[in-house]
Amino acid sequence: MTDAAFVAPSGRTIDNWLLEHAEGLVAFRRHLHAHPEVSGAETATTEFISERLSVAGIPSRRLSSGTGLIADLVPRSNGGGATALAIRSDIDALAMHDEKSVPYRSQVAGVAHACGHDVHTAIGLGTALYFAHHPGELPGPLRVMFQPAEERVPGGALDLIRDGGLEGVGAVVGVHCEPKMEVGTIGLRSGPISSAADMVCIGLHGPGGHTARPELTADLVTIGARIVSELPVLVASQLPDPTQMKLVFGAIRGGDAANVIPSSLDMRASVRSPVAEVWDEFPDLVTRAVDSIVEGTGASHTLDYTRGVPPVINDATVTDTIGRAARTEFGAAAIYEAAQSWGGDDFAWLSREVPGSYVRLGVHDPLATERLDLHAGHFDVDERAISVGVRLMVATVREHFMS
Repeated sequence: MTDAAFVAPSGRTIDNWLLEHAEGLVAFRRHLHAHPEVSGAETATTEFISERLSVAGIPSRRLSSGTGLIADLVPRSNGGGATALAIRSDIDALAMHDEKSVPYRSQVAGVAHACGHDVHTAIGLGTALYFAHHPGELPGPLRVMFQPAEERVPGGALDLIRDGGLEGVGAVVGVHCEPKMEVGTIGLRSGPISSAADMVCIGLHGPGGHTARPELTADLVTIGARIVSELPVLVASQLPDPTQMKLVFGAIRGGDAANVIPSSLDMRASVRSPVAEVWDEFPDLVTRAVDSIVEGTGASHTLDYTRGVPPVINDATVTDTIGRAARTEFGAAAIYEAAQSWGGDDFAWLSREVPGSYVRLGVHDPLATERLDLHAGHFDVDERAISVGVRLMVATVREHFMS
């Protein structure tokens, strides 16, 4: 954590504005946290955001999917016909239990903001409100996109694109909570920062039989075990660099008794890579490898390969712009090189259309002994990260149009 992230008021408008509005942004985040909605069902969340934008006089339009919003802020001058800078904030929550004991704990059973999307949304709203309150400081057209369904494959970013969310946009930026890093730190990285993430579902079928005579039937459990152990190796062996992929099974279902060979077995795995070219090859590689394992076993099989998201590839120029803004705002000590993650994010669809950069925002409370992880039931943040994120986005908007 750096002191520069939490400086006393210096007379700048952003510092004074946050002194007045930071508590309101925290309250906004806590309301979302207590009332989470899963992907595609963010109706109340969308309405809540819309109300806050409307009060500030910020026009917005709802996506045709029914949830999510696009808000445009235009400078007093036309900015010389400049293209817009877009900020993306995802608004959905996860289908999981909130296990915290806090006043803003989720009031919706089985749904929780355990990935920090409530923080992302508060930062996007705060940035929009700041420039709405200080229109003379807006150097160019700004679009804030409140995106639904990030947690649902292939992601609500495609809804944004279909509804023209990137029309007239020259670059897109976003932040993602990083609970392993202390609040006040900012992680930047050019090139891949997340991974492609697909899903493969394999169904095995056979006549079934008695475990005393497995040689007389198709022993699906044994065949399934071979797929689990051999499929990752076979796929990796077809790549120039075997470390560029991860294929991991998360579910296997089949059979009811110890002495009965089942007639069906269902298996599900995730397939990941930080390399876009490898992602392109995955469906064919996986299909051929499964065919080769099952061939000659007496079993039949089905394979359903579901495309998820491509890797997020951060544009070097946009990342450098954010880096300059961060150094000016917080000092060089606040910045670290973010690691490439094996997780996926549908921000990738946006950054494939226009240059973009996804930022890691430290949210760990330095007084907390445990470093929580994303998608965990006890996940929470140091809420000072909201002000840090707003300051970073405001500074990035300035740097983008003035550099």
